[in-house]
Amino acid sequence: MEYEPVIGLEVHAQLLTEAKIFCGCSTKFGGAPNSHTCPVCLGMPGVLPVLNKKVVEFMLKMALATNCQINPECSFARKNYFYPDLPKGYQISQYAQPPAEHGWVEVELNGGKKRIGITRIHMEEDAGKLMHDEHNPVSRVDLNRTGVPLIEIVSEPDIRSAEEAAAYLRRIHESLVYLEICDGNMEEGSFRCDANVSLRPKGTEAFGTRAELKNMNSFRNVQRALEYEIKRQQYVLEGGGEVIQETRLWDDTAGVSHSMRSKEEAHDYRYFPDPDLVPVAIDEEWLSAVRKNQPELPLEKRERFVRAYQIPAYDAGVLTSTPATASFYEATVKSFPPETLTPTETPAIAKAASNWIMGDILRFLNEDKKDIRECPITPAALAAMIRLIREGAISGKMAKEVIEEMYRTGKTAEAIIKEKGLVQITDEFALVEMIAEIIGKHPDQLVQYRAGKEKVFGFFVGQVMKATQGKANPKLINDLLKKMLAGGT
Repeated sequence: MEYEPVIGLEVHAQLLTEAKIFCGCSTKFGGAPNSHTCPVCLGMPGVLPVLNKKVVEFMLKMALATNCQINPECSFARKNYFYPDLPKGYQISQYAQPPAEHGWVEVELNGGKKRIGITRIHMEEDAGKLMHDEHNPVSRVDLNRTGVPLIEIVSEPDIRSAEEAAAYLRRIHESLVYLEICDGNMEEGSFRCDANVSLRPKGTEAFGTRAELKNMNSFRNVQRALEYEIKRQQYVLEGGGEVIQETRLWDDTAGVSHSMRSKEEAHDYRYFPDPDLVPVAIDEEWLSAVRKNQPELPLEKRERFVRAYQIPAYDAGVLTSTPATASFYEATVKSFPPETLTPTETPAIAKAASNWIMGDILRFLNEDKKDIRECPITPAALAAMIRLIREGAISGKMAKEVIEEMYRTGKTAEAIIKEKGLVQITDEFALVEMIAEIIGKHPDQLVQYRAGKEKVFGFFVGQVMKATQGKANPKLINDLLKKMLAGGT
């Protein structure tokens, strides 16, 4: 029997507010254990939570970006369960009255697009973190993360493969980062994903029994974990067994998942309205103010880059991978005033900027594990180097040396060219004399070329470049060589 996977993803995103969701404690990552805590986030008797308005605004930004229906009122509930890093014995979350529902995003797959539904987006507080001692049978609790604001983004079970899941997850991730409401750091746990996976016979509508996968800390691990779980469930079903509804932990090192506990249902958490928090009213005036400040999202920016700069869709995808990279690229292109370019030059400049950023600059930054915001080369400096290439002052080969020196020293292209004497030779008279001398020294190769052995042309190009130490204009060399080898002067 052929089976079809049914996958739904639950994404938890920590919001980039300075204070926690219900108190004034810092949300900064990396503080000393239990140093960013107070009686409210520690759940001491008699304390009252106060909602951080910024959390609601950040949630609304994501809800608008994912085409959600915004409800005029939402409320908080207590989700009851015991865990050592949950000091109150319950988590303040949202259940019966979420703020945003029935949204969708589009993902690009194999040249096509697919719409994946979003069931709901709601706000909640994060739990703490257990620190397990590798050498002793001891675990310690760090409650710094307790009360850090989260939004949970729950997809519809519309995903049918591990590849689709990874594409959806990347779309959600890039939207959060572009909105500047989450840093998207999966290693630090500020962007986390759980997956619900089930299989059903292809062509049927009823869902199979699902398992939930946790502990996936990269896009690659999400895809690997889902591929493994799909194969595991298929093996169970084909062997005549039944899939158990459970939560499973992904072991990245072993490449397998392990059973953790039986999967809870909503009634197991005994949700009830939080008596300490009043419902939140979201009026049209508030929503309009948030909508007015929405930035251009990555998909829109990609489409605009392709349309406005006539670069390939692949280039646009790389250049819009982060807001900072997109800004760097656009600032580089805009360093060329439009009135100074012809209609045919604009796409050439845009493509040249794309090539230098995607190639050399991102390679340098990746090697140094730096963000493009830390790049020593400014967009204006890169544009100036591209201008020198187009004017014939330096060749593309020289530019490779120049851009690396620019990155290492922060100097301009002009300063480096002057220091290293890299100015390209464009003196036609001087080159004619040099080429004539080289042709005279290689009569055998000349005979071969004139006999139709065109590959010998490359030999002569190499000899001229060697004689000029790579400083001659390649186009000029080619033009002069063709003419002189053919018997012209």
